[in-house]
Formats: sequence, C-alpha cells, structure tokens
Amino acid sequence: MRRASALYAAGAVLLLAAAFPLFWMLSTALKPSGEIFATPPRFVPLHPTLENFRRLFADTSFLVFFRNSVAVAGATVLLTLAVSSLGAYALTRYRFRGREAVAGLILLTYMFAPIMIIIPFYILVKQLGIVNTRLALVLSYTTFCLPFCLWVLRAFFQSIPLELEEAALVDGAGRGRTVWHVVLPLALPGLIAAAIFTFILAWNDFLFALVLITSEELKTLPVGVNDLFNATIVDWGMIMAAGVMITVPTVCFFAAVQRYLVQGWGSGGVKG
Repeated sequence: MRRASALYAAGAVLLLAAAFPLFWMLSTALKPSGEIFATPPRFVPLHPTLENFRRLFADTSFLVFFRNSVAVAGATVLLTLAVSSLGAYALTRYRFRGREAVAGLILLTYMFAPIMIIIPFYILVKQLGIVNTRLALVLSYTTFCLPFCLWVLRAFFQSIPLELEEAALVDGAGRGRTVWHVVLPLALPGLIAAAIFTFILAWNDFLFALVLITSEELKTLPVGVNDLFNATIVDWGMIMAAGVMITVPTVCFFAAVQRYLVQGWGSGGVKG
C-alpha cells in the first residue's frame, strides 16, 4: 500500500512538473498586458481575454506559417511511413547477402546529428533547384526520420508470424494485398509510433527551415514565431498565444491516434 502511494505521489509530482509550463503558457496567453508583468505574478488571470490571440491572427502571418507547417509535417509523415514500411518489410522478409550489414548501416546513420548534414544537403537541394520550397523541407525531414522509423518498423515486422502471410498467399492474395491487409494492420502500433515521432520532429524543426526557406510565405511556425522576438518590444502575450497554437495540433494529433496503439495489436490478420 505504501509503495503504491509513493508511486502515485511520484507520478503526480512528475505530472505537475511537466504540465506547469503548459499551464503558465496558457495563463499568460489569456492575460491582458497589464497582468503579464504584475508583481506578484498571478497563476490565473483576473480578467481573461482573447486579445492576444486576435492580434496574433490579425497582425502577423501566423495562419500562413500554420498552413505551411501542417503541409510539410503531413507530407513528411506520409513519405517517411511509405519508404520506411517498404524498407523494413524488405529487410525482414527477403534474404539477400549483406542484409544485416545494410540494417546496421542504416542504424549508423541515425547516430549523426542532423546539423552535420545541413551543409551538404543545402548544396544538394541547390543543385536540384528546389531551395526555398516545401519539397526541400519534406526531403530533409524524411532524411533524418527514416533510419529511426525503419528500425522501429523492422522490429514490428519481425514479430509478425510468417504463417499469417503464407496463409493469405495460399488463399490467393497477392503480395501487395497480403502486406496491406495482414502485415500493416498488425504493425499498426509501430506505424503510429513512427508517425508521432516524425510529425513532432517535422513540426518543431527550426534549423532546416531557417536555412532552406527564405520566402515569408513559405516559412513554418518555428521560424515565423521566432521573428516575433526580433521586434523592438517583445510581446509576450502574443508569443505565448502562438505557443499555445503550436502545441495544440501536436496534442490533438497524439490524442487522435494513441487509441490505435492498443487496438492495433489485435487487428489485421488475427481477426481475418
């Protein structure tokens, strides 16, 4: 009983430590300018207002940055899952010389920080003529999300019994239908985990978006919001409102897909 109480208390402390910055950000976003720098500070605004959000949408290009981030992150997730699924399936189902060496080399590439490839990647996209395009961002994010996602899916594919695929093939299903209706549903938790990782990385990236994008209409949220700090007077209410709007899509995305992490274990060929 005491051990359970201690675990619950420790969990509550961790929850408070993790949730307090988010609570303070939301509280500041709802405060009028006079309350933001009030002494002593108040945790709950006396006169909550949406003025900071109104000015964020009316006086900045936040909606443009938001659309760009959604488009880039969504395209990155789709491309990364498509390529990593095919690669992971090939590494687990096809036997060829050097298969384990290829898998190890892919894992080795994940050891390098993304900043190490930004200069050669910029040279490459410049030669391809796609600098200052969303495509350049999608390809860059896919580049350093792919090794991790491939290894995550490789582990899930290895845990799926070959007998399920063989039974589907015997029943007349082709390789493509077998993968789509049997393998991928069983690997759904891995696909969702890879999608969450990819989405968060693409959504939050600042460095590649800063280097590869120069047009104001193509900037993503991290770069666009960073411009708010370059003003003569830093508007903390507006910045906190922007922080809330950046955080909400990530939370909503995770909330929308997390239930499939459990459902995916029993779906697909087992139910077939």
